[in-house]
Amino acid sequence: MFIGIALITAGVFVLTSESGSLSTGLGAGVVFGLLTGVFIAAYTIWDKQAVSALLIPPLLQSWATILVTTLLLTPIAMSRRKEARALWLVHKPEVLGVAVLSPLSYILVLMALVFTPVSYVAPAREISILIGAAMGARLLSEGDSTRRLIAASAMVVGIIALALG
Repeated sequence: MFIGIALITAGVFVLTSESGSLSTGLGAGVVFGLLTGVFIAAYTIWDKQAVSALLIPPLLQSWATILVTTLLLTPIAMSRRKEARALWLVHKPEVLGVAVLSPLSYILVLMALVFTPVSYVAPAREISILIGAAMGARLLSEGDSTRRLIAASAMVVGIIALALG
């Protein structure tokens, strides 16, 4: 288990450091990354509690989450109506894809949390970050792809070690 944590931590520091140099210290990226991790851990544990202990059905949990998100974001979207409409017209297939696949993935995670330990589901849930790093390096030519792929690989191995350990 500690090997998995060490690999994930090392991967994060290598991924967020400039040109792989760890001497740059804790930059804003690392701090925000750690804060994001804390929030993700908190809502994942809440999701586990909701669907396992409180026996809230995954579809109801997902529906409530979408409802709250919609209520919170509607005023922002309404204040930027022109920009939202322009984005819709240009990116309609992408918006529809996200509108279907994002809730579906959340429902699948909730269903997994019903009968699987959170220590298995949580790391697997965040694999998308690693996929994004690999795609950024390869498809978007963000540069320094070797460092990014090594860091992402270390995190994948760390996740596997956590799941097995």
